[in-house]
Amino acid sequence: MGKRIIVKIGSQVLCDPSGALNQAVLSGLVSQLGALSTDGWQVLLVTSGAVAAGTSLAGERIQGISDPVARKQVMAATGQVQLMETYRELFQQQGLPVAQVLTSKSDFQTRRHYLNMRGCIEALLTVGIVPIVNENDVVAVTELMFTDNDELAGLLAGMVNADLLCLLSTVPGVYDGDQDDPATQCIESWDDQRHQIEDIVSRGASSLGRGGMHSKLAIARKVAKLGTEVVIADGADPDIMSKILGKDAGTRFPALGDASPTQRWLASADGHATGSVTVTAGAESALTDGNRLASLLPVGIEAVDGRFDSGDVIQIFNSSGRVLGCGKARYDHREAERLMGQRGQKPLIHYDYLYLVD
Repeated sequence: MGKRIIVKIGSQVLCDPSGALNQAVLSGLVSQLGALSTDGWQVLLVTSGAVAAGTSLAGERIQGISDPVARKQVMAATGQVQLMETYRELFQQQGLPVAQVLTSKSDFQTRRHYLNMRGCIEALLTVGIVPIVNENDVVAVTELMFTDNDELAGLLAGMVNADLLCLLSTVPGVYDGDQDDPATQCIESWDDQRHQIEDIVSRGASSLGRGGMHSKLAIARKVAKLGTEVVIADGADPDIMSKILGKDAGTRFPALGDASPTQRWLASADGHATGSVTVTAGAESALTDGNRLASLLPVGIEAVDGRFDSGDVIQIFNSSGRVLGCGKARYDHREAERLMGQRGQKPLIHYDYLYLVD
């Protein structure tokens, strides 16, 4: 299998000041992605821009739509055609076929949907077709929406076990303070021991796109801990991809772990838990001990909340209400309540199906 790279291009990079697609920037980025493919990379593109493209295409017709949600859906549906046709033409010039993949958050909720989508994307990558992925704004509303396409790109990185995730925005990287301060510098390599998200935010570092810097940093750190290196960089730089590969641009988040395929799925499904359990201090200590693998046993459970069945994803809280992670339940909530606090019972969550946050 070739090296895999996911490149997310934000709408601020794709669009000119008037909101229309910036053909020059798009052409330059696609040319760079074509060069990556020639060098042996399997390329997956996550793109914004459908709503922006549809704004001008729909024209005065959208003025007759009073519902703002429906108006956005119409602009997305209209603009997606223009966006994909633009990409098709540009990638064709690079000798690369493309495929459209529209997704919503619900596609990551169930193991079956997740595996179906992964199978399709894996097949596309294997045969050299570039999957172009975007949120399906026609059906994605309210709770079904991703925070932004950075979140979608992060979930896909875990899904296909990407080697590198590039989040291209309109700034050179993550700054350690206010950009207006001459002493402020772009952080070359993120280190959790030296850098704290809240500190960076409180020092006034500028926002990075629609999701904001806080969201991008959280996603980058999470993806890196699952085993994929992440770079936040300036997509308007005409030579950005070669600079990224040469470690000469952006803020890098080194890959820190090597999660299993199941753990990567759980990491994408942690926001869709159907129930939860609260664990004792002893169970929390065992689960978070980095020197050993521990399953969640009934003896360490002090509360069961919600209704869940065998195979559902459930969240794990400590006694103070902090989320420790999530996992795949081996039995339902009724059995969990019956066995709660008992020793010598089968695990509610086996360590092979357990995902822990920080």
